Amino acid sequence: MEQQNREQWGSRAGFLLAAIGSAVGLGNIWRFPAEAYRNGGGAFLLPYLIALLTAGLPLLILEYTIGRKYRRSPPAALRQISRPAEAIGWWQVAICFIIASYYAVIVAWAVRYAGFSVGKEWGKDPESFFSGDFLHAAAEPGGPSEFVAGVFWPLLGVWALVLVILALGVRRGIETANKIFIPLLVLFFGALVVRAVTLDGASKGLDALFSPDWGALTDGSVWIAAYGQIFFSLSIGFGIMVTYASYLGRKADLSGSALVAGFANSSFEILAGIGVFATLGFMAQANGVAVNEVVSDGVGLAFIAFPTVISEMPMGALFGVLFFVSLAIAGITSLVSIVQVVVSAVQDRTGMRRVPAVLTVGGAIAVASLAVFPTDAGLSILDAVDHFINQYGIALAALVFLVVTAWVLRRVGPLGEHANATSAVRMGLWWRVCLGVVTPLVLGWMMVDSLRAEFDENYGGMPTGFLAWAGWGVAGGALLIGALLALVPWRNAPASDTDADTDAEPESSPSPSQEKEEAH
Repeated sequence: MEQQNREQWGSRAGFLLAAIGSAVGLGNIWRFPAEAYRNGGGAFLLPYLIALLTAGLPLLILEYTIGRKYRRSPPAALRQISRPAEAIGWWQVAICFIIASYYAVIVAWAVRYAGFSVGKEWGKDPESFFSGDFLHAAAEPGGPSEFVAGVFWPLLGVWALVLVILALGVRRGIETANKIFIPLLVLFFGALVVRAVTLDGASKGLDALFSPDWGALTDGSVWIAAYGQIFFSLSIGFGIMVTYASYLGRKADLSGSALVAGFANSSFEILAGIGVFATLGFMAQANGVAVNEVVSDGVGLAFIAFPTVISEMPMGALFGVLFFVSLAIAGITSLVSIVQVVVSAVQDRTGMRRVPAVLTVGGAIAVASLAVFPTDAGLSILDAVDHFINQYGIALAALVFLVVTAWVLRRVGPLGEHANATSAVRMGLWWRVCLGVVTPLVLGWMMVDSLRAEFDENYGGMPTGFLAWAGWGVAGGALLIGALLALVPWRNAPASDTDADTDAEPESSPSPSQEKEEAH
C-alpha cells in the first residue's frame, strides 16, 4: 500500500531536530523579546508557560497524532477523518504556499546582511540604507515598478538550497540538513548571547526585560499576547506538524516528542530574549537614553536597530555575522518545513515522485517569490501580506480546524486513545478540555480583537487601496483556493474513517528502497 511505502525519519532524534528547526524561526528571535517586554516583563513568563501547557502542547500533540495515525499530508489526513474536512487541509496548504513566498525573502536579506556586517556597509544611517540603498523601497505603497538585483540573487540562492534539501528526501535531505543546521544555530547564537551579556549596559537591558510587572497579569491583553506568541512560534495550525509526523513510525512517542520540541522552542525564545535585550541595553547606554526608547521588533529590530548597535560596539563585525547567520539558519529550517507541506500534499494528491514534485511545487513558489519581492514594492507587499495571512489565515484556519475536529466531528477522544497507545504521557481529560474549550475560545477572542482593531484603522495606517485590498485578497484567496482544491477528484482517493479503520493496518517493515534512503 502507498501508506506502507511512505518514507520515514531515520531516527527519533532526526524528527525532533526537524520539528525544532521548524518551530525555531524568525519570530523566536525578533518577536518574543518585544512581546515579553511590552506585556509585563518577567511576569509575562507565567501566562506564557500556561499558554504553552494549555494550548501549544495540546495542539502540537493533536497534529502529531493526526499525522502519525493517517500517515498523509493535511488534506489527505483530514479527508480520512471526514471528506468535507479536506478543504481545511488545502486551506493550510495554500497558506504555506503564500508564507513560503515571502519568508524566503527575509532569509535572503539576512544572508546579505551577514556580508554587510563585515564592512558595516550601512554606514551611519542603517534605516536609510535598508529601505533606500538596499531595497530601493518606493516612497509610496503601490505595485512593483523597479527590479532590485541585490535582493534577487541571494533570494535565488536561498531557493536553490531549499529545493536541493527537499529533493534529497525526508531522511537524506530534511533530516540531514537539520542535524547540521540546528547545532550550528545553537553554537552561533550561543556565542552571540555570551558576547551580548558582556557588553556595557547589558544588565540595564536585562533588567528591563525580566523585571516583573505583576499588575500586568490582570490585563486580558497580556494573556492574549502570551497565547498568540505560543501559537505563532510553534509552527502549529497550518499543517507543518501534521506533515512531519506523517513520516513517523507507528510506535513513535507522540506526547514525549511534543514536550521536547515545545520546551526546546521556548528555551530558545528565552535565550533570544537575553541576547536581544542585552544588546539593546548596550545601545541605550551608548546613546544615553532609556531602554524603552530603543525597543523594536520584526524587520526594524533585525535590519535597523541591530546594525546600529553593530556599528557602535567593539568587535561589531563578528557580532553582526553571528547574528545574521543565526537568523538565516533559523529561517531556512523553518522555510524547508513550510514548503514540505505543499510538496507532500501534491505528492499525495497526484502520486508524483519526490523530485518532480519538488521541482514543480517548489519551483512555482520560488518563481512567485522571485517575481514579486525583489522589487521596489517588495517591502510594503511583504509587510501587508505577512500581517493578513498571519491574523486571518493561520489563526482562523487553526480555529476552524479545532472547532471541526473537536466540536463537529468529535474526534479528540479517539485521537487521544491513538496517541496514548505509544506515548509516555497519556492524554486525558485535561487534553480534551484544552482542545475543546480553552484553545478555541482563546483563538476566537484573538480573531474578534484583531478584527475590531482592523476595522478601527487600516493596518499600519496604510490607505485603503492596493495594499489593503491585496492583504485581504491574499487571506481570503487562501480560503477560496482550499475550498476549490477539495472539489477536485483524487487520483487514488484515501478511505475515510467511515470506510476503513486505518488503525487496523499493521506496521510494515522498511522496504529495501527505504533502507537505501531513496528520496522518492
